[in-house]
Amino acid sequence: MIDCKLAELNARQAFTLRSAVCLTLRPMKTIAHTQIVESAVTCSTCAACCCQLEVMLITDTGVPERFIDTDDWGGEVMLRLDDGWCAALDRDSMMCTIYEKRPLICREFEMGAPECLEERQGITTAYR
Repeated sequence: MIDCKLAELNARQAFTLRSAVCLTLRPMKTIAHTQIVESAVTCSTCAACCCQLEVMLITDTGVPERFIDTDDWGGEVMLRLDDGWCAALDRDSMMCTIYEKRPLICREFEMGAPECLEERQGITTAYR
């Protein structure tokens, strides 16, 4: 039936129609679907996103004075450098240099918790 109709068409139309028929009659190849899973947050995959947040010092944990700043309202906070990161963060290892004396807020900010994951989404370029 298709060959009969091809005779009624000019050469260009026939070629186009024949190509379209061939394309639709060929078996389709399937592409394997793989589920992209968000990697778990671990110490080795942590990009210290929380170290860009303002950290209020609400208890005395022994944070050295050189890492303490005063906010606009007179409260004590962790000092952040011009790049926005906490002054106690080692930029090479992305680890806290005062981990044993870190503020209570830092101690309670759980790796992999919803707040952590939210901060990670804000710094997506760190994971590429």
